[in-house]
Parts: sequence; C-alpha cells; structure tokens
Amino acid sequence: MVGDEKVQDVPPLPGLPLDGKQRATITRVLELLRDERASVSSVTDPGRAWRAHVEDSLTGLEVEGLKRASRIADIGSGAGFPALVLAVALPESQVAAIESVGRKCEFIQRAIESAEIANATVRNTRSEELAAADGREAYGAVTARAVGRLSTLAELASPLLKDNGVLVAWKGKRDEDEEQQLARASDHLAMQLEDVLAVGDRAGSKHRHLYVLRKQGPTPDDLPRRAGMAKKRPKG
Repeated sequence: MVGDEKVQDVPPLPGLPLDGKQRATITRVLELLRDERASVSSVTDPGRAWRAHVEDSLTGLEVEGLKRASRIADIGSGAGFPALVLAVALPESQVAAIESVGRKCEFIQRAIESAEIANATVRNTRSEELAAADGREAYGAVTARAVGRLSTLAELASPLLKDNGVLVAWKGKRDEDEEQQLARASDHLAMQLEDVLAVGDRAGSKHRHLYVLRKQGPTPDDLPRRAGMAKKRPKG
C-alpha cells in the first residue's frame, strides 16, 4: 500500500554536506513527496528526487552569503525546494518557503511537521505582498529556483533583502539576452550581478548555473510593484 514502503536511502555522495540525521530528515520529506496525490512536483520518484531536488538545492551552499544568512526567503517554493533542504542543511538559519499556491503550501507544512524541521516555515502569499508587509528588508538571502527571468527575480528579491543581502537564482543554460536585460534593470532595482557559478556536475541538471546578485543600497521607492507586474512588465 502507498506509504508502507520506506524510501531507500541513497549512499553518501562525495561533497554532500548532510550527516546521517539530516539525510534521514530529507528522506522523510521525499517519502511524503512520493505519496502525495496533489500535483506539487513533476519529480516524485525518490531516486530522481535526490538528484533533481536535493543535490540541486545543496549547490546553493557554495554561495557564502547564503550559508551565513540568518534569515532566508525562498520565493516560488513549489514543493519546498530548495527551502526544506536548506533548512535541514543550515539548522541555525530560519528559512521561509514563500508560495502562492495553497495545495503546495499544505504539502510543505505537512513535510515540516512530519520531518520535524523546526527552523522552516511556509507563507501562503505572493512575494510582493510579503515585501509590502512584515517581510520588507527582513532577509539576508533570497533563493529562487526556476521561477522566472533574472530581472523579474531581482525585482521580487530586492524589497525582501537587507542591504548587502544576496539573491541566489537557480537557472539552466546561460542566456545572453536575459543577462543583458538584467544589466539594464540593475540600477533600478538596487541589485547587481556578482557571480555566475556553473554547478551542473553537482546538480540535477548538467546545464545548471547559479546567479548570485547582491543588494546594494536601500530598496527603490517604487518596489514592490503590484503582484504580477514584475513578470508581465519586467524592468530592463
């Protein structure tokens, strides 16, 4: 029956920064993902999920600004990745999964409770709404995994970040047009591209890149814009 069989643990991989207890916690999350009947992720097979979700999420730890942040917001969190993995890997950090789709928030909440991830929370809201309320300039790091163009992600992250905070955006192949659009928008968003890390050999996708953007200065007065505008009419 569904749920009776445990997910087979994956042998430790070189460089995977999780101890036995942390691996067991993530295994429990993947069991719940395997058994979930609501549509929260296209990858639910445990073996594939370790590569596509867990190892991919852990590449973010190569960014020092993310590792050292005491508060992290993961926007467009989906089924909880990278938020839940980062919370397990960084037990001293508080990680908020920001997701607007209710069924996905319900799954994340069940995973938090069942796997006992005490430093993770879920917020059923849009990032723009959070930034207009108690989330404004409240986070040392923002993460975003495959949820939009770079200029859109930079706009959504800027009002959530403290000065000198970092955005880590998980992307696929590098796109010159997208990078140029970001460059044109940067001064309007108080966000500057700091680094691009090729992590495909350590992630679930061979073309995976991490874009690291740094918040420089106060949040522009016109941010956040109305929900959805960053995607419909991106700056740049």
